[in-house]
Amino acid sequence: MSVMVYEEDIPEGLELVGDIAVDTETMGLVPQRDRLCLVQLKDESGQVALVRFAANVSFNAPNLKRLLSNPQQTKIFHFARFDVAAIHQWLNVWVHPIFCTKIASKLVRTYTNRHGLKDLCSELLGVEISKQEQTSDWGAHALSEAQLKYATNDVLYLHQLREKLEAMLKRENRKQMAYKLFEAIQVRAQLDLTGWGDEDIFAH
Repeated sequence: MSVMVYEEDIPEGLELVGDIAVDTETMGLVPQRDRLCLVQLKDESGQVALVRFAANVSFNAPNLKRLLSNPQQTKIFHFARFDVAAIHQWLNVWVHPIFCTKIASKLVRTYTNRHGLKDLCSELLGVEISKQEQTSDWGAHALSEAQLKYATNDVLYLHQLREKLEAMLKRENRKQMAYKLFEAIQVRAQLDLTGWGDEDIFAH
């Protein structure tokens, strides 16, 4: 596995193979307020690219935007709702198509209410990951080795989790429902960004 850190965009001509695991790190949980600091990518060959955004940059990242919106490559997230909203807010691009491991987990792991990435990795893959750096300062001038390891781990296992969860979705006859929900993530992110984040729009 190779891990490369880039500033503000991936290089022109960088080949990321197959479907792409994606995650983000931000300054907080309000996309309209808390800036995007890092986008993590991992391809099917094991290549990891971390794209850093410093304060006061233009967020003009044409190569990254082209990748994120490429309809030929599915982007695999855990809790895509937040990441898709943050990416649109700061990079002004809608990510598609999407597979969300959190939604898939909620549809098939109905025997538990533990659907975090750490929980999925532990149960489905037998891998223990640390979430200690989750609330660290991602806007720091230089990221620590612990932060870089954490950021890498957040995309490292998403391909394997998708494989396990897709098998469970098929087994429970819920795959079609899952993919319809993945298609609706953009609309859910739009609601979050325009003031309906806490409202059940389907309620009476």
